[in-house]
Amino acid sequence: MTTLSDPTQESFRLSMLLNDTRYRSITFQAIALILLVAAIWYLMSNLFANLEEQGLNISYSFLGSTAGYDINQTLIPYSSQSTNLRAAFVGVLNTLLVAVLACVMATIFGVIAGVLRLSNNWLVRKLMAVYVEIFRNIPVLIWILIIYFIMTAAMPAPSAFRGDEPAASMILGSFAFTNRGVYIPSPVLEPGWMIVVATFVASIIGIVAYRRYSTKLLYDTGRLLPRFWPSVAIFFIPTLLVFFLMGRPISLDYPALAGFNFRGGLQIGAPLIALWFALSIYTGAFIAENVRAGIQAVSRGQSEAAAALGLRPGRIMNLVVLPQALRVIIPPLISQYLNITKNSSLAILVGYADITATLGGITLNQTGRAIECVLLLMLFYLTISLIISLILNVYNSAVRLRER
Repeated sequence: MTTLSDPTQESFRLSMLLNDTRYRSITFQAIALILLVAAIWYLMSNLFANLEEQGLNISYSFLGSTAGYDINQTLIPYSSQSTNLRAAFVGVLNTLLVAVLACVMATIFGVIAGVLRLSNNWLVRKLMAVYVEIFRNIPVLIWILIIYFIMTAAMPAPSAFRGDEPAASMILGSFAFTNRGVYIPSPVLEPGWMIVVATFVASIIGIVAYRRYSTKLLYDTGRLLPRFWPSVAIFFIPTLLVFFLMGRPISLDYPALAGFNFRGGLQIGAPLIALWFALSIYTGAFIAENVRAGIQAVSRGQSEAAAALGLRPGRIMNLVVLPQALRVIIPPLISQYLNITKNSSLAILVGYADITATLGGITLNQTGRAIECVLLLMLFYLTISLIISLILNVYNSAVRLRER
C-alpha cells in the first residue's frame, strides 16, 4: 500500500531566475526596465549637461511674461498684454473647439456615408463610393487649402451686402457668408438662462433614457413603443415651457452691416471653417469604411430574422445591426478621433490660432524657449489622446457583446 504526498518544495536559488520558466519572464522584464530607465537617465543627464555647458537652463518663467501679440479668434477674453500662459490657454481652447466640432461632423458624415454605401440604390451606392475614394486618398492638407481658398476667394466681401441692389444678400436675414467668415446670430443671456439650459440638458438625458427603456422593453417583451415623436416631444416641450415661463431669458443678437464689416452676432472665421470642414470630410471618409465594415460583419441572418418579425428596415438597422456592429466600429473609430486631434495642428497653415500656432509658434519664436514649448506641446497632445482613448474604451466595454 502506497500513500500520495505533496512533492517537497524546492528552495529558491539564483540560477532559477534564468533556468526556471516560472521566473524567467519576470527576470527579462526587470532587465528591460532597468535598461530603459538607464537609457532615459543617460539622455536626460546628457541634455542637462549640454544645457549647462551653453549657459542655458529649463525654466517656465516665460509663461508669466507679456505675450505681446494678438489672436484673431478667442473663446475667452484676451489681449496682447495678456501673459504667454493665457495665450497658450487660448490655443488649447481653440484646439479643443475644432477637434470636438470635427469629431462630431466627421462621425455624422461617416455613419451616413457608411450606411449608404450598402444601399440597394446603385446611384447612391456609387456616389458614396466616389466620396470615400476621393476624400481619403487626397491629403487633408490639400483639402484645408481648397476650402480656405473657397472661403477667401469665392465668397463675397462684406461690402457686397451694401447698396440698394447688393451683389449678395443675407440668408433669412440672419446669416451672412463672406470671405472673412460666416456671421450668425449670437445668444444674449439674461437672468434665468441657466435654468433653460439645464432643462434642455435634462431633456437630452430624458431622450436617451426613454430610448433605452423602449429598447429594453422590446427585447424583454416584444412590445414596440414609438420612438420618434416621443423623442421630439421630450426635446422641445419642456425647454419651450421653461423658456416662456422664465420670461424668455435667451434672445438673439443678429449681425448687421455697419461700415465695411458686420457688427453684432457671432463671427466664425474662415480659418476655423476651413480646418473644421476639411478634417470632417477627410476623416469622415475613413469612418465610413469603418461603419461599412462593422455592418457587413453582422450576419445577414440577423437582418432576415428581424424582418421576419415585422420590423421595418430603419428599426432593423437601429435595433439589430448597429448595436452589434459597434464592437467592430469603435476600436478603429478611436484612432480616427486621435487623428483629428493631432491633424488639427495643421491650423497654422491657414492662420488659425491653435496651441501649435500660439505656444509652439509665436511664443516659441519670441522667447527662444524651444525645449520648454515642445515639452508642453507633447504633454498636451499626449494628455488629450489618452483622455479620448480612455473615454471611448470605456464606451466600447459598455456596448460590447457579452457571452452568456
